[in-house]
Amino acid sequence: MGLPRQLVIVADDFGIGPDTDRGILELASAGLVTGTTLLVNSPHAPPAVAAWTRAGCPCDLGWHPNLTLDRPILPTGDVPSLVRPDGTFWPLGAFLKRSLLGRMNPAEVAAELAAQYRRFVELVGAPPAVVNAHQHAALFHPVGSALHAVLTTRPDRPFVRRVREPWALVARVPGARAKRLLLNRLGRRQACELDVAGFPGCDWLIGITDPPFVTDPRFHDRWLAAVPGRTVELMCHPGYPDPTLVGRDAPSFDDGLVRRRADELALFRRPELPDVIRAAGFELVRPSELGRRTTRMAA
Repeated sequence: MGLPRQLVIVADDFGIGPDTDRGILELASAGLVTGTTLLVNSPHAPPAVAAWTRAGCPCDLGWHPNLTLDRPILPTGDVPSLVRPDGTFWPLGAFLKRSLLGRMNPAEVAAELAAQYRRFVELVGAPPAVVNAHQHAALFHPVGSALHAVLTTRPDRPFVRRVREPWALVARVPGARAKRLLLNRLGRRQACELDVAGFPGCDWLIGITDPPFVTDPRFHDRWLAAVPGRTVELMCHPGYPDPTLVGRDAPSFDDGLVRRRADELALFRRPELPDVIRAAGFELVRPSELGRRTTRMAA
């Protein structure tokens, strides 16, 4: 038998709200989430880091660069092209439009991302082990180049998400196919740049979908059985129903984005999931461990 493949499971949006964080930490303590990424500009970020520490640091903690939720770290007057009149970031739809029209000042993007990186180090006391951008914002101009510049000026190379998926997998696994095709097309170029720069990361990313599809009890089974590659990252957004998301991440408590987190939490609580992971030939690893293995192989 060959060596097992490596599976990294990263829960995004840590720090977005206390009930979301509780769900992520419970999965991490059970060994089912190996990394999570922190929204450092969220008002709930400091207690989230404290909860992670109290839990014994059960998974890698990384940074979730964010330009579409809550307020920036910098004073709003320093980043006027990034914020609405109320001082909060433009939501995703407006962010994408402003990216396409060139209405975001690259210098302001770079300054805000650098401030968010510093805030992470202040909160955690160490550089991030993992980096992936909230709502895949790094795939769009000018965020990708600014984030790359921030990370390459630091001595350590964190594990960075590669937003790429085999084209055949898009056809085989249902859910959000149009979105996956677009992100795959944009992500492959950035993934090549990250490979050349020496950032650790996985061969493929799985788990991008829309809320209705995470109600399927075979959601993970389909992805894990079909994905090729030696190293795979499964992205997820689990959590308990969280009222703090209303008015920030979702318009109402009954919104599909809120329900999706609870549905994903239920999927991870399926008792057969560890067997599904093993049957697909995977072992679970932390992103930082995968990075160390990559470094040893390169040496």
